[in-house]
Amino acid sequence: FSGIVSFKSAKIIRDAAQRMPKERLLIETDSPYLAPVPKRGRPNEPAYVPYVASCLADLYGMSVEEVGALTAKNFENLLAQYV
Repeated sequence: FSGIVSFKSAKIIRDAAQRMPKERLLIETDSPYLAPVPKRGRPNEPAYVPYVASCLADLYGMSVEEVGALTAKNFENLLAQYV
């Protein structure tokens, strides 16, 4: 998921995030566009990934650290498929 998940108008995307199996969850920046709230309207950058993680943490009832650990593990699992 990108910063779009944090937009007020993105209910459908947040609903999809809630239905997504957590073991498939990944976060990306979609740089340089679509910065997450509260950085919306600015050029996007990788430093904004924690804002996306925070939004997803709220949706899942998890801490930002838990979402970070989960998405890091998911990324490692994805890469392991191609090594």
